[in-house]
Amino acid sequence: MLLRLRIALPDRPGALGQVTRALGAAGADITQVTVLERGAGRALDDFTLFCPDSTSKETLAKSLASVQGVTVEGVWTTREAPGTYPELEILKYITTAGDRALSTLIDSMPVLFSADWAAAGTDRDPRSLVYASWRAPEHVPLPEVTPPRPVASTLESGVHIIAAPLPPLALTLILARSDGPAFHRIEVHRLTRILEIFLTLPSTERSVARQLRRNDG
Repeated sequence: MLLRLRIALPDRPGALGQVTRALGAAGADITQVTVLERGAGRALDDFTLFCPDSTSKETLAKSLASVQGVTVEGVWTTREAPGTYPELEILKYITTAGDRALSTLIDSMPVLFSADWAAAGTDRDPRSLVYASWRAPEHVPLPEVTPPRPVASTLESGVHIIAAPLPPLALTLILARSDGPAFHRIEVHRLTRILEIFLTLPSTERSVARQLRRNDG
């Protein structure tokens, strides 16, 4: 089982060692650590962990309760294998995806960001869904107003989302997860860069135009 763990911890010598020992005692194998932010004596880190099926998320969180100053922000499942640079693989596939460039992007977003689902809809009234990944809800919560830039928020339902405009295509992309913490600004920045590259690909506009014609038909 591959899990993502986000914790806040004291930014001092020995603190990370205490965390790794506690996780090891719980049966977790740390495969990657990403520092999201540091400041004011605190750090926010994402850990990618391989765990046996017998090690539950609750067990991991409980194992860290004994480490002074550590706060567990979230433990959730991920399909983003560490050290594989999946963005590059996905962008490579998109360049040859033809009519499926947009759907390939959307289907890949949950994997790239350890999220639940992604979707895209028109940003003009009446708003309509263009494409959604397989775990998307029946009614995708498209924003009433398209933000000028990618922005993270939490819906009243507790679902965390990033809403990102695709101005040349008149679309809004939604990325969502409920099993985990809110999207961090580092994740928002990463999505922004991926979308910037996506919008420069020659096949992008043509594939979206064909997708819209299919939906209208």
